[in-house]
Amino acid sequence: MPEKTDDRDWDEISEAIFRHLVDLAAFHLEDDEAAYLRRELNGQLRAIRELDAIDVDAEVSITSHGVPYSFAMRLPLRQDRIAPSTAADDILEQAPEVDERSIVVPDIPHEDLS
Repeated sequence: MPEKTDDRDWDEISEAIFRHLVDLAAFHLEDDEAAYLRRELNGQLRAIRELDAIDVDAEVSITSHGVPYSFAMRLPLRQDRIAPSTAADDILEQAPEVDERSIVVPDIPHEDLS
């Protein structure tokens, strides 16, 4: 991937970089799907840059939610209950391949990067 030399280089994800990311993720996309996803990804990146450009006073505290909830407004935590699943047999019947009581999944192709 090229080094960042100028903010204009990163205005959007180029088609070449997008194709490289698609290859790394081992996606198989039709041309119209790839164009749509690249357009959406670039739109998200533009929105992030716009948010990043907003000048926020250092006195503003960081929040994870836009609406502050007081303890009085919060729902009480539920008690954890351990209970055996009654659906295990139904789930195993739907699996394409089962070994004893475990679902067999296909091997994921990968390359050793070490």
